[in-house]
Amino acid sequence: MTERQLIQEILNSEAIEYHFENVDEDSKEYTLLLKRLDKDVRPVEELNEEIKHYFKSADFDYNEELHPKDVDADIRLTIKR
Repeated sequence: MTERQLIQEILNSEAIEYHFENVDEDSKEYTLLLKRLDKDVRPVEELNEEIKHYFKSADFDYNEELHPKDVDADIRLTIKR
């Protein structure tokens, strides 16, 4: 399984809308925008903690920005391996 597939598998397990904002395959850095689905009532902070747990288990370095101002997303993730 590629790193990108692993990222997609993690995010699909959370039932969250996401898309890749930036994919740099050479440096293994991915920037994603995440948005809760309409019926998801979890606070963004709780969702972030759940996702963070999976990425740490997969041994990814992870930086997040909650409620980014310049895009329509709840969380912006930058993931490095």
